[in-house]
Amino acid sequence: MGILNVTPDSFYDGGKYNSPQKALEQALKMVQDGADIIDIGANSTRPNAEVLSAKEELNIIKEYIPFLTEKVNTVFSVDTFYPEVAKYALNNGVAVINDVSGVFNEKMAETVKTHKCGWIIMYNGRTAENNSDKNSVTDKVSDFFSQMLEKCNSFGISSEYIMLDAGIGFTGGFDEDIELIKNTAILKNKSCAYLTALSNKRVVKNSSGAVGEDRVFGTLAANVLAVAGGADFVRVHNVKENRLAINTADRIIRGK
Repeated sequence: MGILNVTPDSFYDGGKYNSPQKALEQALKMVQDGADIIDIGANSTRPNAEVLSAKEELNIIKEYIPFLTEKVNTVFSVDTFYPEVAKYALNNGVAVINDVSGVFNEKMAETVKTHKCGWIIMYNGRTAENNSDKNSVTDKVSDFFSQMLEKCNSFGISSEYIMLDAGIGFTGGFDEDIELIKNTAILKNKSCAYLTALSNKRVVKNSSGAVGEDRVFGTLAANVLAVAGGADFVRVHNVKENRLAINTADRIIRGK
């Protein structure tokens, strides 16, 4: 999954692609480099970022969708926790909702059910709707996943439409993020897809000592380990490098 941020203040590449033409060029490059999905985000989720309203986010999204979906032949997802933004995107060529809210929003669930689209559900340590009384972050995330899948099932949404994300970078600290990467095999639910989204994040910077674009090397290492643990998708900024690394990991680990 290639990351296409169209906001000026994302933590890593803010401002690089915040015009439709720049975004188109990057989307085409990511497909050429091996992206299976392109994830468009207009609302920065970095710590202390100013959160856009649904109206503000929708106004930005409308500049890029359907402009991109009409010109780039690939699967698109939209990074949003607003049902109204999701509806617009799904009606204009997007197939997956990447929801980082950490809560089960019935309006979003109804949107997913109606459109029969993919729904990425992320654990968010800042807001997670989680009744777990466990101490370890692995147990908390596992409980959250179980609760979300149960709610989806009760709502009539099959697990084949669900992808789970442990929310690395949203858990509260470095040690917790490291634990989640190490425990991918424990967190992976066999009934649905699993996404690892750690590209160039603080955990990579702090564990490798890398800054700037050198974070790609730590990202590659962590993503290969996540794939070894059973991750089905990796969400990344540097598509070509990760595609090549994951191809190798798949060949060794899964024989693909």
